[in-house]
Amino acid sequence: MSLQFLITALVVVIAPGTGVIYTIAVALGQGHRASIYAALGCTAGIVPHLLAASFGLAAILHTSALLFQVVKFAGVAYLLYLAWQSLKSGGALAVSADQRRERPVRIMRRGVLLNVLNPKLSIFFLALLPPFLSGNPGTATVEMLGLGAIFMAMTFAVFVLYGLFAATARDHLLASEVAMRWLNRGFAAAFAALGARLAMEKSG
Repeated sequence: MSLQFLITALVVVIAPGTGVIYTIAVALGQGHRASIYAALGCTAGIVPHLLAASFGLAAILHTSALLFQVVKFAGVAYLLYLAWQSLKSGGALAVSADQRRERPVRIMRRGVLLNVLNPKLSIFFLALLPPFLSGNPGTATVEMLGLGAIFMAMTFAVFVLYGLFAATARDHLLASEVAMRWLNRGFAAAFAALGARLAMEKSG
């Protein structure tokens, strides 16, 4: 493992994406403990893509236009569903002063689905990890899994920090009806925009 890999992985993890936005939304709506479950779910959702990249299955997804499109549009539909849940009164991601606490398994499940239904992640790992391998074909799979595990650990840690910062601001934001209204609109717009971007992605 090189310093260059750690820096590259950190830059990728810090960049706001679906997982970051989801974790922040959960933190603002339900507090820091709930955001930890969100971060855990998002991190767990990386596992299938890491395995696919490590064992060569990502190449199948990369070359199969039909399979890529099926997974992609399932992901788009799910992102639009989350956008609706941000706007809907009492929705799972709606930020409100009387937001009920959800079971951890439900919070984690949404995080898992967010990443599992993003086919670009498998191809992303296929592009990110090989340049940092030793070049020994016999240990390539193990090295890919090891680097992927480090990437996942960094993802979880950074997402937890995002959740902590968001939860810290939660009490101040919940005191303002206007702030909550604009937060919900903002999260809905963000999920919808990410869905539109995913819809335009190509397998090649």
